[in-house]
Amino acid sequence: MSADRKDVVRKLERLEAAQGEWERRASLALSRGREDLAKGALLEKARVAETAGALAEELGQLDEGMGRHEEDILKLEAKLREVKAKQQALTARQETASSTMRVRRTVHDNRIDEAFARFEQMERRIDQTEGEVESMDLGRGKTLAEEIAELEAESTIEQELERLRAGLKDQARQAEER
Repeated sequence: MSADRKDVVRKLERLEAAQGEWERRASLALSRGREDLAKGALLEKARVAETAGALAEELGQLDEGMGRHEEDILKLEAKLREVKAKQQALTARQETASSTMRVRRTVHDNRIDEAFARFEQMERRIDQTEGEVESMDLGRGKTLAEEIAELEAESTIEQELERLRAGLKDQARQAEER
């Protein structure tokens, strides 16, 4: 996962540089009176920005996944310690139960077997419930906010074109004043 993350970060850096280059090209085209080329450059910038956004989202997911893996590792280590402690407790219980069993062999008592069966059944239920909780977190789709953001991105090109035009008008006005 770390190599994937580094690869995504490098791609993001290249895409950010490409966005700046497309904006520079749009400004150049607009300054030369080629609005059609400026629009095309801004479209390319928007495509690059969309790709960068997708990669940024992927990077966020990778970071989130790495965080979850780290959390999972810590949980597994804690469970391993817990299991070892439980194993020691179970070993002690086994020794105690064995000695008790020898004493009670002459008088058979079904209550011990029933208690162990109930304990095992309870552990199975807990494991099943934990598994269901973990499976509920899988497979989430796009949120409403993400869909709205996509709609807003469509108008960004026109806004940038207007911003570039205003900048060029200011530059022309300043050049005339000199």
